[in-house]
Amino acid sequence: MLEKGDVAPDFELVSDAGEKVKLSSFRGHKVVLYFYPKANSSG
Repeated sequence: MLEKGDVAPDFELVSDAGEKVKLSSFRGHKVVLYFYPKANSSG
């Protein structure tokens, strides 16, 4: 589990435009990562 201020591990996802986006490509910029609970969960 990451804590506030921890460095996030690098990962790659596909954008809604179908392009691969890697977290490390934003190095040097401020980034906000938002994770939401699984649909229909109590979270």
